[in-house]
Amino acid sequence: MSPDKFAVLVFSKTAGYRHESIPAAIEGIKQIGIASDAFTVDSSEDPSFIDVKKLSRYAVVIFLQTSGDFLGEEQLAALQTYVRSGGGFLGIHCAAAGMTKDPWYGELIGAVFTDHPEPQDGLVTVENKSHVIVAGLPEKLEWFDEWYYFDANPRMKVTVLLSIDERTYKGGKLGEDHPLAWCREFDGGRSFYTSLGHFDEAYSDEKFMGHILNGVLWAARKV
Repeated sequence: MSPDKFAVLVFSKTAGYRHESIPAAIEGIKQIGIASDAFTVDSSEDPSFIDVKKLSRYAVVIFLQTSGDFLGEEQLAALQTYVRSGGGFLGIHCAAAGMTKDPWYGELIGAVFTDHPEPQDGLVTVENKSHVIVAGLPEKLEWFDEWYYFDANPRMKVTVLLSIDERTYKGGKLGEDHPLAWCREFDGGRSFYTSLGHFDEAYSDEKFMGHILNGVLWAARKV
């Protein structure tokens, strides 16, 4: 076991739409923790885990497909304390559709989900290629997913890592600049969000899970 091994919490509580891919995603994250020998994974939907003392055990908290108003005031305050104490945060896909009325949570994610067209193939562009989170990804990536739209373009306040060429799918409405994944230093902690990951298949895809692994390591300040 690596002496630098750290603990990660995967939290997947839903109060709105529930993704069928949650079990596959949890298993995929556990597998990259094992394969990298970098971290252990606890998974839960119990809101009592979002507590100042319990969160302090984890270098990174992953909000996986969390939706609706899934946190109460006490849990939200505990999450704020965790981030402000330097904690790492990773949001996957539907995490941008959670707590949509809370401005702080919206800033933690970087943007608020609004809607998406039908799932379809599209061409993803890898930006900021020197960033560790996209290390190993090709410049262009053909991908099948839900292409999320957001209330505002986060580019001016985050480091955009992935974007989508809206000419490569039907129903685009954000124009020439449509970010999909990004990271930022935020409120004392580190936050990484990727809008990809609707389907089970993503969590057994080597490229996508490398993206997640690198995001976890970055948020934990291990790279």
